[in-house]
Amino acid sequence: MTVTALADRRPNLPHYEERVDLAAAFRWTARLNMHEAVANHFSLAVDEAGTRFLINPNMMHFSRIRASDLLLIDADDPTTMERPDAPDPTAWGLHGALHRRVPHARCAMHVHSIHATVLASLADSTLPPIDQNSAMFFERVVIDDGYGGLAFEEEGERCASLFADPKVKVMVMGNHGVLVIGQSVADTFDRLYYFERACETYIKALWTGQPLRRLSDEVARTVARQIDDYPVSMGGRHLAELKAILDEEGSTFRN
Repeated sequence: MTVTALADRRPNLPHYEERVDLAAAFRWTARLNMHEAVANHFSLAVDEAGTRFLINPNMMHFSRIRASDLLLIDADDPTTMERPDAPDPTAWGLHGALHRRVPHARCAMHVHSIHATVLASLADSTLPPIDQNSAMFFERVVIDDGYGGLAFEEEGERCASLFADPKVKVMVMGNHGVLVIGQSVADTFDRLYYFERACETYIKALWTGQPLRRLSDEVARTVARQIDDYPVSMGGRHLAELKAILDEEGSTFRN
């Protein structure tokens, strides 16, 4: 589809390009089977302070979400849950706390993807650096071992407090799932994708019962730094390609 044709499809919506990126991430997450029924949530801050953010509507399947469906809410508005289109209460509890308290969490993605949730269910939820994908997360993951129930406001505040270190971009939510943060939809979705892949490799390596070939801390630290400093925005290119595929298929995600 041409650029002009795509422009003709643009609804008159605030933060339209951000909505399109987020809608594409929802669609592709469902395609990868990293979603769970009509649960789980993604959000994206759209103002300088980071408190006004887009989030998915309550109980809508990821595979159907369009740019125009996304809710625009304010983490500092205590009346949010009184709105007729109020978000899921756990989405408000978790993402509201993040956007109030963690300014570097411009985007946040929470899923119960299979392999990350298996990792979160182990007594030791550490992801060891056994390949390049897992090494990119070395010293960039926090493990939450204090699960206290559904992520309503109190639990959301507790989870947000664990992102004090700006270098940490992934939370393994013990007995729950995974929460990934980043500067943009592209950055965050790419990180979510690779974390799930790294978890899959680790879990399947454990299935073999064979000793693991663990990288040294020095090498793992080097890999993580190299990924951080990579000269091309891999996340940006990744999301651009996914949007191109959706466009070629005639997807309604931009609507």
